[in-house]
Amino acid sequence: MKYSVFAAAILSASAAYAETPELTVYTYDSFVSDWGPGPAVEKAFEAQCGCDLKLIGAGDGAALLARVKLEGARSQADVVLGLDTNLTAAAAATGLFAEHGVQAEYSLPVAWEDAYFAPYDWGYFAFVHNADAVSVPTDFKALGASDVKIVIQDPRSSTPGLGLLMWVKAAYGDEAPAIWADLADNVVTVTKGWSEAYGLFLEGEADMVLSYTTSPAYHLIAEEDGSKAAAAFAEGHYLQVEVAGILAASDQPELAKDFMNFMVSEEFQSIIPTTNWMYPAVTPSAGLPEGFETLITPAKSLLLSADEAAALRDGALGEWLDALSQ
Repeated sequence: MKYSVFAAAILSASAAYAETPELTVYTYDSFVSDWGPGPAVEKAFEAQCGCDLKLIGAGDGAALLARVKLEGARSQADVVLGLDTNLTAAAAATGLFAEHGVQAEYSLPVAWEDAYFAPYDWGYFAFVHNADAVSVPTDFKALGASDVKIVIQDPRSSTPGLGLLMWVKAAYGDEAPAIWADLADNVVTVTKGWSEAYGLFLEGEADMVLSYTTSPAYHLIAEEDGSKAAAAFAEGHYLQVEVAGILAASDQPELAKDFMNFMVSEEFQSIIPTTNWMYPAVTPSAGLPEGFETLITPAKSLLLSADEAAALRDGALGEWLDALSQ
């Protein structure tokens, strides 16, 4: 009798577990880290969805698209979170994404209309340095002419790395190869992703690292450390809008849409500033945390359209590879 009761309890628990829907989200590694948004996002969404949210780190941002393209319709992912506007045209062209149906009042610096990808945060790329640095370049030409050592990310795997290519291209157009030729000697190393590059900078392996104008806010707010700053470049700074999209082959399409709508909610958006250290796509009612007002504001915002970025990507990558291989 005792065995029968125990077995019944096990079967009941197994049935309840089997009935719990599971949503799988591919994202970048820093998002799912202990200090990233992932843990708080998972807890908050599971509290309202009655589901099991699986956040899976799949490298850096640009690696996400490569993985999804490789897996195709067989992908285990329901949602991909971590692409940006330099990749959305290529992502949409795969035919692997479904319309998201999200409606939101975005607080982005650009108008947003995209049926397949919805934004969750944004920021400007910048080179971060120690605030007490004696000489800080104020444009790419000055950087290339200096002895300043930089760490950057690979544009084939990292959205910041690809963003840097688009930044140089948007600012200099046909002069981009010459800019890269001058910058090649400044590059200490090229990392696969953002986390590795920023870690090397913090360890003193370089004078500057490709990151964001918002990165100093982390040190100021989380560490009470004002020793980091972002260099303001005269050419302007390239804008990154990070997005998420639903895979058309998802076996949880309604739950995926619920997650996308949760992504632009007050609860999700209030998590972003002090975990992902970016600007939220929808400003929370409480506004931005104290400390964000100290960040530099680019004099000029640079952004190529999704189609322009897709058209220029291969050529810009070739220019970058040629310069760094010399």
